[in-house]
Amino acid sequence: MGNGTSLGQVRGLGASHSGAHHWLMLRFTAISNLLLTVWLAVSFMMMSDFSYVTVHAWIARPFPAAAIGLLVISTIWHARLGLQVLFEDYVHEAGSKFACAAVLNLAAFGGGAFGVLCAIRLALGGA
Repeated sequence: MGNGTSLGQVRGLGASHSGAHHWLMLRFTAISNLLLTVWLAVSFMMMSDFSYVTVHAWIARPFPAAAIGLLVISTIWHARLGLQVLFEDYVHEAGSKFACAAVLNLAAFGGGAFGVLCAIRLALGGA
């Protein structure tokens, strides 16, 4: 029996088993943040004025409201992924690492939920 091909020998091996996925997710969220931020800046530059009525009329449309929600989610997710790498690299005790991960996940979930709910409230006409 042989050892198989070179690719078959290395597939699934390594310390993390998912490092490439994490790296890709950081890149994808960075690209989506860039695109959505450029879209937001261009949208603001195209507005005639920044009065409450004008901005509310803009965000009340479906596409801007959905894009703002996506921007909030993508930004929070990107920050969470980056801070996770920071904690994994620089926090060495198991208990501290668990506490950091728990606080990070709670903060990311809470911040994302708050941001999306604020975008929904603005889109539906809240004060």
